[in-house]
Order: sequence, then structure tokens, then C-alpha cells
Amino acid sequence: MTALAKPAPAEPPLVTRLVEQHGAARLDDASFEAFVAAPGEAALFFTEDPVRFREVTDVAVILPELVAAASRAFRIGVLPPPLANARAATYGVRRWPALVFVRGGGWLGNVEGLRDWSDYLAAVNALLEGETHPLPARVIPLAAAGAPSCH
Repeated sequence: MTALAKPAPAEPPLVTRLVEQHGAARLDDASFEAFVAAPGEAALFFTEDPVRFREVTDVAVILPELVAAASRAFRIGVLPPPLANARAATYGVRRWPALVFVRGGGWLGNVEGLRDWSDYLAAVNALLEGETHPLPARVIPLAAAGAPSCH
């Protein structure tokens, strides 16, 4: 008897809305590098199964508000769970959901988990106004290890 692979969870409706109504790019292996290398700032939204990580849908709702309130304009790229898990160690993602900020291929930093609005906006603005940095040391993300998103 052959074991069947567990099907990937369907994209949450609020993540779909982020793409269809707010202009976020749904990334895949083929489009990822070009999106990251494009001029200007971008937030990479590292998603996961919202049953395991309920905050994913909260971040999907908050992201358009962050774009509107941030000190600088930025694009949004949505990474579905398989791509998010494959790229997490590269960007030092340790907790889901995560926003990884990049500028023209350079890494600005991460905002991980859910935060209060003022903390979120302050963290995003600090990254958008900052300089790019070398990529962090590779880590084993908690989501890949199966840990829950809450403490």
C-alpha cells in the first residue's frame, strides 16, 4: 500500500482577496527571484496553513492597511506555504506568519508573528527607511519543525 501525500491546504479567502483586490503578487518558484530583485521595496508574506497558524488571515487583512499607512510605498508578494517553507531559512524566518522586507534584491529585515498596530507600523517603517543588510545566518524555522505559532 502506498502512502498518499497530504494535500496542500487551499489558499485562505483573505489571502486570495489580498491578491485579487489589493494587487499582491502570488509568487512561485518561477517568479520569486524577479519579484525580489525588482526595484523598490517589497514585503514577502510568508504564509502557512491558517488552521495551524491562525494569524495568517489577520496579517492578510492588516497588510493593505500597512501599505496605506507606511512611510514608503511597497509591493506585496505572497508566498504559499511550500515556497515559504523552502525560502524561510534563507531569510532567517523563525515564526509564522512573517513579512520579509526587501529592496532591489537586498534584505531589509523581518517582522514575524502578529503585533499591535503601532508596533507593526513602527517596525515596518524602520525597515523601509533602513539600509539593506547581508542575509541572516540560516535558521530552522519553527513552522518547519511543527511548533505552534503561539507561546
